Parts: sequence; structure tokens; C-alpha cells
Amino acid sequence: MEWLANPELWVAFLTLTALEIVLGIDNIIFISILVARLPVEQQPRARFFGLALAMGTRILLLLSITWVMQLTNDLFHVMGQGISGRDLILFFGGLFLLFKSTLEIWHSMEGAEQGDAATNAKARGFMSIIIQIAIIDIVFSLDSVITAVGLVQNVPVMVAAIVISVGVMMLAAGTISSFIDKHPSLKMLALSFLVVVGTVLIAEAFDVHVPKGYVYFAMAFSLAVEALNIKLRGALARKTPDA
Repeated sequence: MEWLANPELWVAFLTLTALEIVLGIDNIIFISILVARLPVEQQPRARFFGLALAMGTRILLLLSITWVMQLTNDLFHVMGQGISGRDLILFFGGLFLLFKSTLEIWHSMEGAEQGDAATNAKARGFMSIIIQIAIIDIVFSLDSVITAVGLVQNVPVMVAAIVISVGVMMLAAGTISSFIDKHPSLKMLALSFLVVVGTVLIAEAFDVHVPKGYVYFAMAFSLAVEALNIKLRGALARKTPDA
């Protein structure tokens, strides 16, 4: 129990928890948009399973840390560029995220959700959504675990930080999902952000490092502008006399 009195471990724990929450924002947005295609009564359960899956994936990867760190070793070379297991996961995960985000944007723009009932039923399948969440969880979790190992070498502290951060995300996920559903323009902004994240993942697969701070700053700035637009539209609606 000596670690309870160790201020360095507490600082590492709080820093890592905050970082895990920030790194989990794109995961929450992706889950929220996918879950929105399910019937309303299934959405809370899907969000819970999705985030629980994210937590389980991160802890399993953390406990397999030796294997995870080996993923950074080059497997082969292409035109002088070393390709590791991590690069492959980031590349295909980024492609998957680009594909899903672009497809969701197309559905929103073309009104495909009012299309063929059989297609909608398949798209809304509970297990289909969970499988898609599981795929992208592996990508986000891999980067998150490697970041955690770089900050802290104490496995129990890392596990505790992951559990707490996912707990916070579970509490916030419902509110975020409802807010996105109520504001279609915000959903489009979130999907555009996921396109950027997918592009960044592909770039990192080729060792082109894009500081995440720039991406999150752009997202925060865009959200602030959209929040002002939402408030302005509400104010104009209240001023407009009923027809």
C-alpha cells in the first residue's frame, strides 16, 4: 500500500486518466454515430457494450504489453519504409474509419435512411454495430496503450486510469449522443472530424506524425463556432413571429 502515499504515482494516475479521456473523445463520437442507427430502446445497451469493449480491449492489450511493444518492430520494408504491425493496424483502421465516416455522410446527404427497409434493418443490426465498434476499438486502444506505457510503468496505475476514464465516458456518452442527434449540423461536423482522425491514422502508419493537439484544437474551435450558430438559430427562431 506504499503507492497510496507516493505523490508521483498519483500525478501519473491523474495525468493518464485525463489523457485517456481526451484520447477517447473520437471513440465516443464514433460509437454515438453508429449507435444512432439502432432503435432507441437498444441505444443505451449498445453504448454500454461498446465502451465496455473499449475498456476490455485496452486492459487486455496492457496485460500483453510485451507483445504490444513488439508491434512497433518492422515486419518488412516497402520502398525503404519500415512497416510494423502497429503501422498495419493504424493503416487499415484509418481506412475503415474513413470508409464508415464517408458512408455516414453520404447517408445523411442523400437521405438514404428513408430508403429500402431491408437495408435499414441490416444496418441497424445490434451485433453488426458491436462488431464495427470492436474493430475501431482495437485501433484506438492500441495507440492509447502505447501512450500510457510511455507515461507510466506501473501496470495497476494504468489499469485504474483506464477503468476510471471509461467510466467517465460511459456517463457522458448518452448526453453526447442525444446532443448530436438533436443537431444534424453537429453530426456532420463530428463525421468530418472522424474523417480527419482516419486521415491522421493513415499518415501515422507511414511515420508522418501529426500532433494530436492541432486536431483537437481544430475540433474544439469548430465546436465552439457551431455552438454559437446553434444559439443564434435558437434566438432567431424565438424572434420570428408564428405564421
